[in-house]
Amino acid sequence: MQPSTMYCSAASFRSRHCCESYQLACSGCQSHSPEEPSLKAIRLTLISHGLTRAQKKGQFHQADDSIMPLNGLPPPLLPDVQVLTAPERRAVETAAWFSPLAKVAMALADCDLGHWQGLTLKQLQEEAPAELDAWLRDPFSAPHGGESFDQLRQRMALWLEAFTLQGDWMAFTHPLVMRAVLMNVLDCSPAASDRIDILPLSRLHLSFSGRWRLRFT
Repeated sequence: MQPSTMYCSAASFRSRHCCESYQLACSGCQSHSPEEPSLKAIRLTLISHGLTRAQKKGQFHQADDSIMPLNGLPPPLLPDVQVLTAPERRAVETAAWFSPLAKVAMALADCDLGHWQGLTLKQLQEEAPAELDAWLRDPFSAPHGGESFDQLRQRMALWLEAFTLQGDWMAFTHPLVMRAVLMNVLDCSPAASDRIDILPLSRLHLSFSGRWRLRFT
């Protein structure tokens, strides 16, 4: 895994807040019995938050990290698009630049880095090189006491499975979350995530009609 950008909920957070996100994603949607598969048409675009000062300094993220100023005007939103955001300040600020109507979805929260939050990569290289190496190489490793990448991948798999609202959606979140979503959609090994770079304001387009697919535009 690249150390560039990450933070979220931990294990106990996952089960409780995924339920909260399901309620948000599914409020108002119709229920379908197992015998009646729903014909859903969903277009979901995930957007990485703007560049933060912590990223520029090489620090691991914290929940209250703010973004650098965004210049110019945001791209116009499609008519009737609905907007979600992760709960962290950097995601909320980015979402607000696009739309004042974003709703918080807790399951979009960044990966929980435990006691590494706010530390610099240089500090960890000097003070805990073995733990850092294990975390970078092993998606099941969580030496920081927080959430492993594989736990994040499982959390996002649950969120995608529960996301059943039709229409156009934008969700402002984090690079690690977007990597985890890609691993699920493409059915890749979690170890493949370190081959993906996601820059600030990068977009990941998905669609659902029976199953999730990448959507290139």
